[in-house]
Amino acid sequence: MSETSSALAHYQRQRDSFRWDVPEAFNFGRDVVDAHAQNPDQPAVLWKNAAGSERRLTFAEVRDESNRVADLLRSLGVGPLDPVILMLPRVPEWQIVTVGALKCGALLIPSSTILRPKDVAYRARHSGAVAIITVSEQTASVDPIRSEIPSVQHFLELTTDGASRPGWIDLRGAMDSASDGWDGNPNSASDPALVYYTSGTTGPPKAVLHSHAYTYAQRYTTTHWHGARPGDRLWTTSDTGWAKAAYGVIFGPWSVGAEVVLFDGRFDARSELEFLTEVGPHIFCAPPTEFRMLVKEDLSQLRIPNLRECVSAGEPLNPEVIRAWKEATGITIRDGYGQTETILLVGNFPGVPVRPGSMGLPMPGHRVETIDASGKPVPVGEVGDIAVHGNPPSLFREYWKDDAATTGCRIGDWYMTGDRATIDEDGYFWFVGRSDDVIISAGYRIGPFEVESALIEHPDVVEAAAVAAPHPDRGSIVKAYVVLREGVTPDAELVTRLQDHVKAVTAPYKYPREIEFVESLPKTVSGKIRRIELRERSESAANTAAE
Repeated sequence: MSETSSALAHYQRQRDSFRWDVPEAFNFGRDVVDAHAQNPDQPAVLWKNAAGSERRLTFAEVRDESNRVADLLRSLGVGPLDPVILMLPRVPEWQIVTVGALKCGALLIPSSTILRPKDVAYRARHSGAVAIITVSEQTASVDPIRSEIPSVQHFLELTTDGASRPGWIDLRGAMDSASDGWDGNPNSASDPALVYYTSGTTGPPKAVLHSHAYTYAQRYTTTHWHGARPGDRLWTTSDTGWAKAAYGVIFGPWSVGAEVVLFDGRFDARSELEFLTEVGPHIFCAPPTEFRMLVKEDLSQLRIPNLRECVSAGEPLNPEVIRAWKEATGITIRDGYGQTETILLVGNFPGVPVRPGSMGLPMPGHRVETIDASGKPVPVGEVGDIAVHGNPPSLFREYWKDDAATTGCRIGDWYMTGDRATIDEDGYFWFVGRSDDVIISAGYRIGPFEVESALIEHPDVVEAAAVAAPHPDRGSIVKAYVVLREGVTPDAELVTRLQDHVKAVTAPYKYPREIEFVESLPKTVSGKIRRIELRERSESAANTAAE
């Protein structure tokens, strides 16, 4: 048996033997954080910021501080299932409040600190939130809309100097006055725990409702995909407002007793590499956008003796980026696929051969297939809709307060992810695109990811996005929006070189017949490319040209 066949056989045995063991009663704060806190010296958080400040917290400190949060919320009258919006940056208080809110049974709504007032108002009105917890800088996004969010009775502010603004409670001061003991009642694992609002790549955000079982299930993301072990240090660069932080910065690594790194600062490729050397994590997780920027830097001076695993999720990672990182570090970036609605669903797992560009294999505990419109799996190599069978505890409960959306994402017993892919003969998934991103040109179905990957392989390209543009004869053509490396001149000659490059790497019919050079690509607040905006731009340009 070949090494590849042996590794795939081992993976299949893991899948076949997997059994969900979610306890009937489960609370992440009580059953994970407080359990690790029995060892008073076990590290939980290493925090640093761009100015060089540093804080370290043990699980025992997180236990005590989260108990104070739970006691504070109860004293304010926040009861079980009361919605609480949390908008804190990458600081330990974000984790502390998260655990404290779960302990007291509140329905927590993690949100990004870069939301605009209208975004905050939408979430508060839709959820009926009773409290907002945020940082001083974000109060300006809340104060102008107070009259629009009457359900919110409590406004808590994390300050740097203890001086809260009028109408706001000093979070730190209120916590210091609360008790570090907690006697809350245990909750069922099936009880609602979290609401994440989707990033809205194709429309208004939907409210994704998760139970406490989801916080338990994230341990499998860490054990099966991260490859984390007790005592490891894991750095995930995610913003705290998104579900990616759930598996990378709290629920996943803490479930196995790993220490997490928080860096509070803006992304800069060179600075990120320096920080990677400085903190020396065993596991590094970053979105594809960051890895694309990192491999453009000089990696020859990178010193990472502890680093064992590198993973990426959020959007598919281009094969060229995987190859460049491997050549520089000796470590293969293992891509993974999940959604706000799920834990990791498909991934490249430790010990299993990586096929660059592939999403990987289904996560144990999940039956994931590509299916047709009738709910039947499609043959090997054919494009189908990625779907999850049944209702594993890792899957969201519903789109909160939206029965139509909840019903609409199902075909029979299948949850439809909205993404499309092919599966090869060994079961590896290959991403094609969102269902509404697939380009149909002269009868050909073209996935934008393959075109984008080919463009990014070119040394002059930093980022690229491919969308459909209207065409009188072909129906649609592939149009690419391209961000160039600094110092490269955008001209007609470069357009031809890029088109020829895509023809050579993919297939002649897939090349972008139009290329527009841009300074940046429009993205959601979670960093995903807003192809819908680019499609609208291409349609507008085509209509203008036709007039």
